[in-house]
Amino acid sequence: MQSAAQTFVIIGTGGTIAGASDSATDNVGYKAGSLSVDTLVKAVPALASRSLEAEQLAQLDSKDMDHGTWARLARRVREHLDRPEVRGIVITHGTDTLEETAYLLQRVLAPEKPVVLTAAMRPATAIQADGPQNLLDAVAVAASAGVRGVVAVVAGQVWSGLELRKTHSYRLDAFEAGPDAGPLAVVEEGALRRFRDWTTGEALGAALLPEDGAAWPWVEVLASHAGADARALEAWRTAGLQGLVLACTGNGTLNQALEAPVQALKDAGVPVWRTTRCAQGRIVGAEDEPAAALSPWAARVELMLSLLRRR
Repeated sequence: MQSAAQTFVIIGTGGTIAGASDSATDNVGYKAGSLSVDTLVKAVPALASRSLEAEQLAQLDSKDMDHGTWARLARRVREHLDRPEVRGIVITHGTDTLEETAYLLQRVLAPEKPVVLTAAMRPATAIQADGPQNLLDAVAVAASAGVRGVVAVVAGQVWSGLELRKTHSYRLDAFEAGPDAGPLAVVEEGALRRFRDWTTGEALGAALLPEDGAAWPWVEVLASHAGADARALEAWRTAGLQGLVLACTGNGTLNQALEAPVQALKDAGVPVWRTTRCAQGRIVGAEDEPAAALSPWAARVELMLSLLRRR
């Protein structure tokens, strides 16, 4: 008989982990989100000994993840976390926007139980499909004593939801942590070996997120680069942009062609945050810059949350 708090909920959102191709040797020409979460679970016989519930919340290629789905996912996860019999939650997701969803869920939920996102770099039909092992490892992490917060489990490594960054387009071990951080833990034959403390924080609350995706604040990311042109920025300002994240060169520097239009946005009351476009590191000497240590994509999520809190 299962004791209290021994149920694990697996929520499917689509992604490559649920992808399918006509050829077992095709690792890129597949359709993401083709298979149900029930199918993914049944493909891992070792999970049969667990008390599991599986539900399909979405069936997306994660490049198409949207704000409305984020709101539904956060609310549904919170509902399951509040059930005393649920020990942990696993979310199957695409890799493309995994870091954004992980960051959002940690900031909104800061869960006291484990919320484990997992994904795959190869479709379920591939010869070297990595999804089954990642799913098995994710459940093992959710079942491990003391785990809390939003984490991502891919290729045997456990990453903080606030630090996750996708840094490779093809490799199975496509993720790192930033700035200049390593994994929280690794999974070795189903056993967890922890290196750092689990992520904690204050929950902003899932109710903060509008169910209507159109009601979210309009925040964009603009990269500074050689030959930068301000016309796109001017068009955004005219159209009513509500927040801007600058993916700056190096240690937070900005092409001079963008300086005047950025200042015009600030003068109009639009918040502008700076981060670096570098894969690792932070903007050094910018203690007052809220995005100094964030990736551009995490900074965008954080700025949207900041604007939602002002309403």
